[in-house]
Amino acid sequence: MKNQTTTTATQTYNGWANYETWNVSLWMQNNMFLYNTAVACVEYKSDTETPYQKFIRCMTNCEQFTTRDDVSWDDELINHDEINEMMIDMHKEEN
Repeated sequence: MKNQTTTTATQTYNGWANYETWNVSLWMQNNMFLYNTAVACVEYKSDTETPYQKFIRCMTNCEQFTTRDDVSWDDELINHDEINEMMIDMHKEEN
């Protein structure tokens, strides 16, 4: 029996964890309303939530449940760590 090596490639989408994460980041960075909301969510989130959790809550309150590409803001495939890091970076750039 030959030794077999199995290689598992990490799949990414344009440098993001997956399509859903990329799509959310794209909209947040390129739509002025979403950008400003994301920056504000970093500053005004409660101590018990992350910036992206606050953002989802804001979008729900505005009855905007998806990106214009129909990706739900609370899609379970979205990598929250990546989005939170991006939002914090956006906030730092503004302050």
